[in-house]
Amino acid sequence: MSAVTTPAPPSPPAEPVERETPPAAGTRTLHPLLRRLLPLLVAAAVLVPAAALLWGSGTWPAALTADVKTPLDDAYTWVVHNRDTNPVFLYFLLHLSNWSDDSVIWMTDLLVDVGWFPVTATAVLLSWRVGGLQSRRGLKLAGVTLGCFALCGVLGMWEATMETLALMAIAVLVSAVIGGLLGLGGGLSDRFQKILRPVLDTMQIMPAFAYLLPLVLLFGIGVPSALIATIIYAAPPMARLTALGLRGADPGVMEAAESLGASPWQRLLTARLPLARKETLLGLNQTIMMALSMVTIASVVGAGGLGEEVFQALSTVDVGKALAAGIPIVLLAVWLDRTTAAAGDRLGEGPGPSPVPLLHGWRGWGLTASVGVLVSWVGSVLLIEEWPELWVVNISAPVNRAMDWFTGHLAEGVPVLGGTRTWADGFTSWVLDPIRSGLTATPWWVLVLAAAVLGLLAGGWGAMATAATAMAGAGVIDVWNKSLDTLSQAIAGVVVTLVLGFLIGVLAARVPVVERVLRPVLDTMQTLPQFIYLIPVVALFNVGRSAAVAAAVLYALPAVIRITVQGLRQVDPAALEASRSLGAGTFQQIRQVQVPLARPALMLALNQGVVLVLAMVIVGGFVGSGALGYDVVYGLQKSDLGTGLTAGVAIVLLGLVLDRTTQRTRADTGTP
Repeated sequence: MSAVTTPAPPSPPAEPVERETPPAAGTRTLHPLLRRLLPLLVAAAVLVPAAALLWGSGTWPAALTADVKTPLDDAYTWVVHNRDTNPVFLYFLLHLSNWSDDSVIWMTDLLVDVGWFPVTATAVLLSWRVGGLQSRRGLKLAGVTLGCFALCGVLGMWEATMETLALMAIAVLVSAVIGGLLGLGGGLSDRFQKILRPVLDTMQIMPAFAYLLPLVLLFGIGVPSALIATIIYAAPPMARLTALGLRGADPGVMEAAESLGASPWQRLLTARLPLARKETLLGLNQTIMMALSMVTIASVVGAGGLGEEVFQALSTVDVGKALAAGIPIVLLAVWLDRTTAAAGDRLGEGPGPSPVPLLHGWRGWGLTASVGVLVSWVGSVLLIEEWPELWVVNISAPVNRAMDWFTGHLAEGVPVLGGTRTWADGFTSWVLDPIRSGLTATPWWVLVLAAAVLGLLAGGWGAMATAATAMAGAGVIDVWNKSLDTLSQAIAGVVVTLVLGFLIGVLAARVPVVERVLRPVLDTMQTLPQFIYLIPVVALFNVGRSAAVAAAVLYALPAVIRITVQGLRQVDPAALEASRSLGAGTFQQIRQVQVPLARPALMLALNQGVVLVLAMVIVGGFVGSGALGYDVVYGLQKSDLGTGLTAGVAIVLLGLVLDRTTQRTRADTGTP
């Protein structure tokens, strides 16, 4: 019997396949880059001819400038005349000023009156405890601390070092509290984080001088302006990294704490904050280093201490005296960086077994405090408070003699090579002058349009609007030519920094030995305050714009090298292996694989290099960079706040232009 087969249901008719219609012959689709620029180019085609017809195509038109210097001078005069009568000054700013002055004076008197031996012993024991009383690292850190403090005294800078340390101690304490609270808000609230992020971004691209000028307007020349500027300048890293640590807490741990019935406060205190300790301590480390950098720069407004010694020496081109004051700044930076870094490393290690319980935990801290009190008391009884004059070594005279020999033999007139100052003169004549002349000869609307185009390509319409507005703002406040002069120095410094940074970074990423040799050098360079970079460049190149650019290159180079190495090292090894299997050589792997895949990191290196170079070019006003840097220094020294504040605003505007035109904020950072 044959099986009955059921006929299959008829299949539905196949849907017609839609095929993409190829473009008609002779038509072309717009390139994505051109599509992005098209609206801006259309607007420029309409607006630029009208602007050129109305205001010309030369330098920034006088009809579009506003006199901001006179109102600022009037505001300063009003402040001076009303400090003793206005309620805002009497009941708020005066108390804030008095607190700043009294707290720094109290801390300075404490460190100076206690004496050099107790201060040194306390610092050594503290470093030993932080590094571990039972570890070689702790003993090594204690030895580094002893050497740092001893050298500060040997160089004859003990009292100046204590003044700097006192100002730093107060500033770091307040900055850590303010930054920690802001970071706490940003870590727990999305809305607060959205408000906080652009504020921190703007604060971190502002050069240090921009913080000093408005505070001098309110508090005058002196310690209060220096202290408050340092607090504001040093707080952003603490806020940013605290928020980062709180937001990066392990979700599994937080869910476990919530499932156990912990309240929001309990979850914060017992889970989220402990998990964020490492990031918080890193924020404290960065706050300390930025405070030290700002304290030295704040010497121009009467902060005193080591910064004032360096500033006075640079003013007279006394390299020996500047070096004698600069070395203690470097030593303080090394001590503070190593101590906070050791504390962060130990947080990640956990307690571990301890053969001597007395040296661990709170017992170790108690023992350290007891020994410190005992040793300090014995030292204060047996030794004098001031550093002995017999132990002071004057290095100024031999350093200046060496500088005289260098100037006579190597700075100029060297056969074939020419000499360092000849190089500086050539760099000024062949690089800086042509760039400045080219910028000043370019029509003003071309520069504004160029800022808009670069901003649009880098970050979209918001970055475009910010960059174009900031560029035009430099003309509106009537410092167009000086802004272009400063911009020319920044451009030259950025090009040199990027060429050297990318070449060294690629070499270090490909050759591990080079990276190991560079690491301690880069670590040391990144701990140095800005002022310190001025000393060697003045010795080599004398004062001038070339010296300022050289200092800017040295200051920005470590960050560019580090980010480049990190970006190239993070390229997928499988991609490199695939390229090698296809027969690609070393240069082909770098050019066709590593560099394209590491483009986001390289763009970040570009952005950081631009911001750091601009910050240092401004500080170069101390060594003859001229333009905006000179105006800021002149305004601070001569109390000409109209000139100084106008230049400070222009510096902020230039910083916004350079940041927005180099910072990739689009999600598709890989697209052109």
